[in-house]
Amino acid sequence: MLLNEFLERSASSYPYKTALICHDERLTFIEIDRAANSLGRAFIDQGLQKRDRVIIYLDNSVASIVSIFGILKAGGVFVIIDPQVKARKLNYIFEDCQAKILITDTAHLAGVSEAVYSLKTLKRIILTDEHMGTEVKPPGGSLETLYYRTILKEFPSAHLASSCIDVDLASLIYTSGSSGNPKGVMLTHNNMVSAANSIIQYLENTDSDIILNCLPLAFDYGLYQVLMAFKFGGTIILEKAFVYPQQMINLIVREKVTGWPIVPMIAAILIKLKNLNKQNFSSLRYITSTGQALPSRHIEFLRKAFPSVKIYSMYGLTECKRVAYLPPNQLEKRPGSVGKAMPNTEAYIVGENGEVITEAWRLGELVVRGSNIMKGYWNLPEETAKALRSGPYPDEKVLHTGDLFQQDEEGYLYFLGRKDDIIKTAGHMVSPREVENVLCEKEDVIEAAVISVDDETLGNAVQAFVHIADTSRSTEEDIIKFCSERLENFAVPKKVILCGALPRCVTGKINKRELLTHEL
Repeated sequence: MLLNEFLERSASSYPYKTALICHDERLTFIEIDRAANSLGRAFIDQGLQKRDRVIIYLDNSVASIVSIFGILKAGGVFVIIDPQVKARKLNYIFEDCQAKILITDTAHLAGVSEAVYSLKTLKRIILTDEHMGTEVKPPGGSLETLYYRTILKEFPSAHLASSCIDVDLASLIYTSGSSGNPKGVMLTHNNMVSAANSIIQYLENTDSDIILNCLPLAFDYGLYQVLMAFKFGGTIILEKAFVYPQQMINLIVREKVTGWPIVPMIAAILIKLKNLNKQNFSSLRYITSTGQALPSRHIEFLRKAFPSVKIYSMYGLTECKRVAYLPPNQLEKRPGSVGKAMPNTEAYIVGENGEVITEAWRLGELVVRGSNIMKGYWNLPEETAKALRSGPYPDEKVLHTGDLFQQDEEGYLYFLGRKDDIIKTAGHMVSPREVENVLCEKEDVIEAAVISVDDETLGNAVQAFVHIADTSRSTEEDIIKFCSERLENFAVPKKVILCGALPRCVTGKINKRELLTHEL
């Protein structure tokens, strides 16, 4: 099956059902499919070949969704870049993936025009806004400029069959790399279809589900909300970002939302809201969380704030989308666990010599088998070889995640942190997540992040950044004392820095690299 068939089959089965709600726009499956057919034909008319890359540089919008499926129908590979990405990084991604077409709007183009117009492989720009009479004049070169709305009017909207097969690339998703430059994760149609099918299975999605997505489409967690809804014939509500919490709450109630994907940042914001228990959340069936581990305190808050809602704590990474989930009925018993492997996926822990670990609570690296595993990193054969290694069976590659895990006596998985994040201090190994969980147990702590800093005596020391409530009177010493009563001496932060909201990546994860500058 091809990824674009998610839309095509729903357009056939539910043609006039509302598929997408985006601000004041409501589109049916058949409307989106016809628009994607027109856009796909325009790509082909402009010379787009199979496997050619097309960059989408837009906020969450109807045009973003239509562009994804138009690219797939034309046999291309879509590359979604968050508009918060600046010119330097955008230029690197362009140079790396050799994109031929850019889909953006005039406002976002203005901020990165110098980088865009210096590219040799880029042939065309498609503008999605209404500046129809404004000709964009590139400095020192020429790029053909097309207009999204004109394309939808001029090119036929009849069904367009893709020439791809399921092993062809569907997307490049750029994620942070160890060198500082982002890495392009290569995902085939089969990779993405397999991941979507597995997640839909354990979430028990049906065509009656209405999903609220306020996560960026450049973040695979946000992207898959759209893909999955189109697969099972549900409705996706697409918001630009989680900016106004009460507005999101009102939207859930008004539109009778059944599924809400969140990240820990959203949980931290919800904790500050008052009167949540007075809202009518009777339609809401489940909340999911991934991207970063939820502290135990946040899990407890969600369970109390949404008592009749299933809470799914999950673990995944861009290289395979999703790995594991914790069944909601296990949340009270194992709040720190991310569960077991999802359907059609196998996950196991290996030691330093590659031996499979079966004992409970022994630390090791998580390895993943499944159809959802990436093809590799674009233009990075050495990085690919580190991540994709020989598996237990001949001619098979498995994904070494670089994440440290333990498992309990029943095989439930516990995430400890990235191998590179583990802090080695005074001869001991400290998991940042363990310290962060303890910090978040303190009532006036909203969120916390722990990093390693150089120390002349210890080699490395534990340092914590703590965002406390505005009304809190806690001092750094109070927080260190709180930790010392709950952690081994070597795991207690040597220094605590009180700060406002912690810096975030575009995915909502705490940006620990930025914390190293201490400029908060």
